[in-house]
Amino acid sequence: MSEAPKDNGDLAPGEDDSADPRALWRGVRGYVVGLVLAGLLTIASFSAVHSGLIYGPAIPVALIALAVAQMGVHLVFFLHITTGPDDANNMLALAFGVLIVALVLVGSLLIMANLNHQMMPPDMMRQMQR
Repeated sequence: MSEAPKDNGDLAPGEDDSADPRALWRGVRGYVVGLVLAGLLTIASFSAVHSGLIYGPAIPVALIALAVAQMGVHLVFFLHITTGPDDANNMLALAFGVLIVALVLVGSLLIMANLNHQMMPPDMMRQMQR
């Protein structure tokens, strides 16, 4: 049996297709598009803080949204993580890494909150030192 021909338009950014002479140009173009998008998102983050166009309390939400968008750009254009069947292990490794980081952050915050709750108020500490 012969393999089905691969559709050249169905490649992730940076995915290698050495049979096509334009593959190098497509790879470079994917990196350049990713670089431009990452740069625009970085500029948007700084302008969101310094321009005054966004209501003050909404700035953290805007920065979080821009950060998530930038992570998406990095995952697709630089790490070449897509939803294809070949990337299932990459997605599982990424999900596991996110889980570990989330557990460490949440655990640290819980420990610090518990320590803060168990700590004696500062005015009582001052009275004990006298």
